[in-house]
Amino acid sequence: MIDPRWVAHLTDFRPAWWLPGGHAQTLSAAFWKGPQPPERGIARQIALPDGDILVALDDQPTRWQAGDPAILMMHGLGGTARNPFLVRVTAKLLQHGVRVFRLNLRGCGAGAGLARLPYNAGGSGDLKAAVGTVIDWCREPTTRLAGSRSHTPLTLFGMSLSANVLLKYLGEEGSSIPASVDRAIALNPPIDLARSVRTLERPLNRGYDQYFVKALIDQVRRQSIHRPDFATLPDPLPRTLFDFDDRFTARHGGYPHAAAYYVAASSLSRIPQIQVPTLILTAADDPLVPVEMFHEQQSNWPECVHVAITRGGGHLGYVGHGHADSDARWLDWRVCEFVTEWRPDTLPPNAQPESAF
Repeated sequence: MIDPRWVAHLTDFRPAWWLPGGHAQTLSAAFWKGPQPPERGIARQIALPDGDILVALDDQPTRWQAGDPAILMMHGLGGTARNPFLVRVTAKLLQHGVRVFRLNLRGCGAGAGLARLPYNAGGSGDLKAAVGTVIDWCREPTTRLAGSRSHTPLTLFGMSLSANVLLKYLGEEGSSIPASVDRAIALNPPIDLARSVRTLERPLNRGYDQYFVKALIDQVRRQSIHRPDFATLPDPLPRTLFDFDDRFTARHGGYPHAAAYYVAASSLSRIPQIQVPTLILTAADDPLVPVEMFHEQQSNWPECVHVAITRGGGHLGYVGHGHADSDARWLDWRVCEFVTEWRPDTLPPNAQPESAF
């Protein structure tokens, strides 16, 4: 269960005074990365039914045993499992004995060359395969004493595009979700894809549009170097995210056009069927995901779906000030609390939290 009092407390988030407004907070997520230690996660492959392969990075604490908590985390649009936020949160969770699996979506990061098709916002089937494989990995033999629990509580995590994938998966599976899935957290999910993409047409958002298109084109080009039979880019190259989705994502995802893709891939219609305790965290000033869609729809959602809307934070920013955290990364600490139910002031003596600004 998720404590509704804790969820209500999330709305007390206070943005850092040096990052006022949704755009500044959003840009901080991309450009203020913090320390990025060398990769120590073990790359492990996940076979998909169509023959493509995903790669997850497995970070296992030294004393982790079957039955201890684990989390499966996914990156956002144009990213990889080396996303700075995922790297920071992984370091914090490892200090508290949580095993972390960071999943590269199709063709991303360590999975370059192992997929023929690209990922998209409706890839709930890929997540289903990943969840089943991760649960099997968590059941691998350990030295835990006989009689102790071997059921590993697994948290599922998605951010932005992958948060939509997560909510879609949870709703589609409903009561068929594996018992090991304990809870889920979706950050700034674009639950209505068409509505979110339309926000990129606003004058102040055109820079984001160009950023996403360039990142996606670069990602496809890198994949094509490793795999010549990878999905081909259209000619001429797309100049907007809608154009990219219309002529590339939809085409290679089996949809006739972007409009059909957005309808089929959006999680909005699946959320009412979710049966796993789930937190949706978003911000009123998110420039990319209109907050109105949550206000309009959450009354139709089940009690197990908790929605927290902060007044500030932008899109995946949430750099705070005046909180009792060890650094300004308010979002990092809240995710850790969600998974482990500890508070920042209970860090073990040997923990080395990231320094503040």
